[in-house]
Amino acid sequence: MTDPPPFVERDAPIARLTTVGTGGPARWFARPETVEQLRELLRWRDAAGVDMAVVGLGSNLLAADEGYDGLVIRLAGALASIERDGATIRCGGGASLAAVVKRATGWGLSGIEFGCAIPGTVGGAVRMNAGAYGGEIKDVLGEALVLGPDGERRGAAAELDMRYRGSNVAPGEVVAAADLVLDPGDPDAVASTVRDMQRRRREAQPAGVRTFGSVWKNPSEELGAGRLLEQLGLKGFRIGGARISPVHANFIENVDAARSADVIALMQEARRRAREHGVELEHEVQLLGPIAV
Repeated sequence: MTDPPPFVERDAPIARLTTVGTGGPARWFARPETVEQLRELLRWRDAAGVDMAVVGLGSNLLAADEGYDGLVIRLAGALASIERDGATIRCGGGASLAAVVKRATGWGLSGIEFGCAIPGTVGGAVRMNAGAYGGEIKDVLGEALVLGPDGERRGAAAELDMRYRGSNVAPGEVVAAADLVLDPGDPDAVASTVRDMQRRRREAQPAGVRTFGSVWKNPSEELGAGRLLEQLGLKGFRIGGARISPVHANFIENVDAARSADVIALMQEARRRAREHGVELEHEVQLLGPIAV
């Protein structure tokens, strides 16, 4: 195997990179800060035949207790920047959505307010077409820059085939940057909308406890995963150090030094009960390493 770039670390703990706080070490870890560093990293990764995963804020990620025998990437520096160009915000893929919303609010730009309820990065939001409160990233995406082993491509929502919680951004690709096209608005009105969404999120979702984002995709527009699991009596259900949130049943909490195995056991039980009622649940959380539901 060829030597990795000098900014690559070995045996980095994944748990510190995730909001739920579980998982073993990654064999390789890197924080590229420029597009050129990212290109170099992807060339090495391709030549070495190393598996790869991109971690944003780790808010939608569950890593195996055994760790990950591959390269974990977290974008930093210029790849996490936020700049304004008129009504367009030019973001690095590693920029946090919360920071983007804060900047947009100060600039009086409207359209990304829903991002205050999504604890992730712009790149992850593009890959998953993240959404909340009736808004989705595809609604405001002008163009994204995607790097991969076969080169680079740029595309809007149509070219990226953005759909409910998905896109055609492949596992070996990285969303390096994105332009969000917003509308000029009244800063006070934008701020008021953001405050209202933040209040609703605080009231509806668990706070003050380690968790990741929504575990399951909604089975349909009419049936939310949280409501289904609540009807199945799973609110507060616990295995080991993990429990299904008593606040919202589509969240799993790390309440007592949980292991990823505890979380997976809860997910398996939720899927089993849903299947007994004729509903097939599809997980929204991303799994890393030798781990499966």
